[in-house]
Amino acid sequence: MIRALAVLMLLALPARAETIVVAGGCFWCVEADFEQVAGVTGAVSGFMGGTVANPTYRQVTRGGTGHLEAVEISYDPAVVPLDRLLDLFLRSIDPTDAGGQFCDRGESYTTAIFVAGAAERAVAEAAMARAARDLGVAVVTSVRDRGAFWAADAYHQDYWRSDDLIITRFGPRSKANAYRLYRDACGRDSRLRTVWGEAAFVK
Repeated sequence: MIRALAVLMLLALPARAETIVVAGGCFWCVEADFEQVAGVTGAVSGFMGGTVANPTYRQVTRGGTGHLEAVEISYDPAVVPLDRLLDLFLRSIDPTDAGGQFCDRGESYTTAIFVAGAAERAVAEAAMARAARDLGVAVVTSVRDRGAFWAADAYHQDYWRSDDLIITRFGPRSKANAYRLYRDACGRDSRLRTVWGEAAFVK
């Protein structure tokens, strides 16, 4: 009986969660992609890499903070190990573009993997090497030490699936619909297919 109870208690324990922070251009897109990956338990849009505490979206996109739009991904490594997660990340961006991502240009839209310690750095650098080998060209996504992560305000969280209505240049739209229009107009998925071919990670 005691052994059976112990087994039941172990089964009831929540999945072990770890986190990694990545910057892949528009954080709405990164969040949307990775919240649909098996083993990912959450994704939060925010900012990392700069010197300004608790920055606003406007401050970061205007420039001068040093922050990148970033996403903190929580995941269960028993389901999706870090190396697999980073392979997917690099195939969800254009890692050869040093000036931004797709239609979003400037420092805040450049790409990075933020690591906590030598073990994560080794995994990230190995993923970068695989990407460079598969593409046959140099990749410019940086591997940087992880610092403070600043979550963006609630308006930007889960933008890709929100039914909240907003005013766009196309008229009133749900955020989910506006997100899809933006992603298509920005050419993200078409560019990914050009860069990565069948290996592109497009959701």
